[in-house]
Amino acid sequence: MSMFCYQCQEAAKGTGCEIKGVCGKTSDVANLQDLLLYTTKGIALLSQLADEKGIDSAKANKFIIDSLFITITNANFDRNKIVSKIKEGYTIQDEIKAQIDTPDTLHDCATYRSDDENAMESKALLIGILSIENEDIRSLKELLTYGLKGMAAYGEHAWNLGYENEEIYTFAKKALVATLSEDISADGLVGLVLECGKFGVDVMALLDKANTESFGNPEITSVNIGVGDKPGILISGHDLKDLEELLEQTQGTGVDVYTHSEMLPAHYYPKFKKYENFVGNYGSAWWKQTEEFETFNGPILFTTNCIAPPKASYKDRVYTTGASGFDGCTHIADRVNGQAKDFSAVIEHAKKCAAPTEIETGEIIGGFAHNQVLQLADKVVEAVKGGAIKKFVVMAGCDGRMKDRNYYTDFASELPQDTVILTAGCAKYRYNKLPLGDIGGIPRVLDAGQCNDSYSLAVTALKLKEVFGLEDINDLPIVYNIAWYEQKAVIVLLALLHLGVKNINLGPTLPAFLSPNVAKILVDTFGIGTISTPQEDIEKWIN
Repeated sequence: MSMFCYQCQEAAKGTGCEIKGVCGKTSDVANLQDLLLYTTKGIALLSQLADEKGIDSAKANKFIIDSLFITITNANFDRNKIVSKIKEGYTIQDEIKAQIDTPDTLHDCATYRSDDENAMESKALLIGILSIENEDIRSLKELLTYGLKGMAAYGEHAWNLGYENEEIYTFAKKALVATLSEDISADGLVGLVLECGKFGVDVMALLDKANTESFGNPEITSVNIGVGDKPGILISGHDLKDLEELLEQTQGTGVDVYTHSEMLPAHYYPKFKKYENFVGNYGSAWWKQTEEFETFNGPILFTTNCIAPPKASYKDRVYTTGASGFDGCTHIADRVNGQAKDFSAVIEHAKKCAAPTEIETGEIIGGFAHNQVLQLADKVVEAVKGGAIKKFVVMAGCDGRMKDRNYYTDFASELPQDTVILTAGCAKYRYNKLPLGDIGGIPRVLDAGQCNDSYSLAVTALKLKEVFGLEDINDLPIVYNIAWYEQKAVIVLLALLHLGVKNINLGPTLPAFLSPNVAKILVDTFGIGTISTPQEDIEKWIN
């Protein structure tokens, strides 16, 4: 076993990747990411001491969020970037120590140092996931950690737009330090996991505020899925600030901009509609990129996670920025002193490329975030009371490569005509181009946006609970059939549990990091379930 990772749905053999990540992550990068997380826990520990003395923790807070995000599945495959981040962590630890009365005894994560990369890798093997012997404690600590990673991703997007919540940083530090304890009980960890759900709601609300105040409330929008005749840049990931700066810098250059995968919902925001060169969406979910990037012809910019190891045929056209990275791909540097990122290299590259090859034509409709849906509330309530709509099915979450994910296409296709799908995240690509029609003018697929916009689905459900005069959100005619892939789906799940939602069905498999006892807690307490076949599940949940 040269590594061990089981944080995503593709964990090898349903237990964990031991030689190389199914995602494409090499064992050395996986191990160094473990060490980065270990170093980050040391910063959390020291930063707590600094907070007690009122010492500014802004630098430590940002490092913690960055590092958690970098270690998310499919975000950063660049060994040099991980090593550099670890060394930056050592520097931050030393800076904090210089400002506080350092305790005589500190956890090893706050004292370990090495500039030798071989030594780093050896150390990583000693402090990885399996260093925690008790299976249930390990499971709960990892569940908490993955929730934090998802929380950090959303927190970073908000930070990029100038929005912060100090309580989120405080909790992240508390939770990271708790994972260091050898004495913490399973009950104590369960409490922290549920508390993480509370801060998941908070961070998604913060990002919702950041996005809507910066770019306007999403509105019903038909998005072009064809192509133009000019060279293009394909922007993928989730960061809307990066998109805004790219659109500004491409004005008058003769270069068009297209979204890919989770960037599709950017088209729903009013502010982005002013850019004439913002042409449409190209392709589908992240895992299809190895074929779709071939035909796009122009450069691809990754703003966050969702990278699949690029083929040699287009690797020279892949650019990364922010938390994303891949060895051998050009990385666009972070902002300095509030100045915009410099995307000129990407733009100049695009000018030398052919226009995208058309792979489909038509339009897809989205923009059903909570503000827009609430404007349709009377129409929705009337349809429910009149019997035109019998059930809502939340099919949010992530897509992935496994063939058994065809289940979600079949499930959506076979749903009764009096059901409406509420979605967010790239799971929608399994059915958002199907001719599912509408119910009295209400589309049967209501796309709220990115994975973080699952918050919108929760707000919508709470509003419907209020409109129908119900005491419990679980009394609504809503079924939850959620696909998961990585850690942002984990924080969405924990957020829904915090809001009191029960009987959520997860697929295509339960997480490998849930021990049997921890899985039993979730099943017994919250009614977490799994999927079977589309026909059986429709009969059980809908009919």
